[in-house]
Amino acid sequence: MSLSEIKKIIKGCLDGDRRDQELLYRRHASKLYAVCLQYSGNDEEARDILQEGFIKIFENLHNYKHEGSFEGWMRRITVNTALEKYRSRHNLYRVDDIDMIPEPDAEPDNDDYSGLDANDLLGIIRELPPKYRVVFNLYALEGYSHREISKMVNISEGTSKSNLSRARAILQRRVGSYTGLKKQASNG
Repeated sequence: MSLSEIKKIIKGCLDGDRRDQELLYRRHASKLYAVCLQYSGNDEEARDILQEGFIKIFENLHNYKHEGSFEGWMRRITVNTALEKYRSRHNLYRVDDIDMIPEPDAEPDNDDYSGLDANDLLGIIRELPPKYRVVFNLYALEGYSHREISKMVNISEGTSKSNLSRARAILQRRVGSYTGLKKQASNG
């Protein structure tokens, strides 16, 4: 989408034109829904985040300065909406998922990841406990530093690093198990 098209759609949205609002939604909903899925525990929660995110996008369109990527601006609002939902539900850190944490030296069952596609990997990431999933997504997918994450999620930098390490260990184990099972199914 060209810059002039973006400006025209934004102006229409700001003027209350329902067609431009719908056009903006239709052009970007699927990409932003994928972002919501990364931070949510299920499809229903992802849809809620998407809806809340679009409400904030429409409410804040007047703040977009036409500097940088419009899609990136919307993505940031969506990620922040997901983080707000996370913070509202996870004020206290529970230890009830401790049994899911592999030993630090745990090796994957299989290191052949050739059968793993992007959807498989996203599904495995979505299975992470929420506190690990949020830190993993912010660090690995969004590129934030541990200092930034600690402020965004209201945890210490050390906790951010620890949660990332545990998320990676869980992912390594699950990816190894998943690809091993997938390989067995194709050989069997």
